[in-house]
Amino acid sequence: MKFLKFLFVGIFFGIVLVKSEAVSWYRIFEMFKFQSFHMYGIIGSAVGLGILFLWVFKKFKVKSTEGKEINLPPKEKSFTRYILGGTIFGLGWALAGACPGPMYILLGTGVSSMLLVIAAAMLGTFVYGVLKNRLPH
Repeated sequence: MKFLKFLFVGIFFGIVLVKSEAVSWYRIFEMFKFQSFHMYGIIGSAVGLGILFLWVFKKFKVKSTEGKEINLPPKEKSFTRYILGGTIFGLGWALAGACPGPMYILLGTGVSSMLLVIAAAMLGTFVYGVLKNRLPH
């Protein structure tokens, strides 16, 4: 019963992404070919709202659902790791036509090929977990 609110938030998130066409392969394809502003507008709005909410959380000392103060870790100074990670993420997004959240939404809308994408993402996560201690962080 406790986790029901997360289920409803996930369902709402899925409906919003489907209705805004953020999970549309054609919209993602347009974005990577720089043919449409649609996806950049959605991503830019999310970044802007994220910045605004973080500022509000810090200013008013908003607490988490567990009642703890929200603390953000200090920013990493290594720029290379963000470029490398972003490149890998972007390549996977371009190849699959979906980033991690929409993979499940697309599966829910009946795109059964997302099962392969989800399996590959889980395999990649597993391999990272195995190699994590050997990688430069």
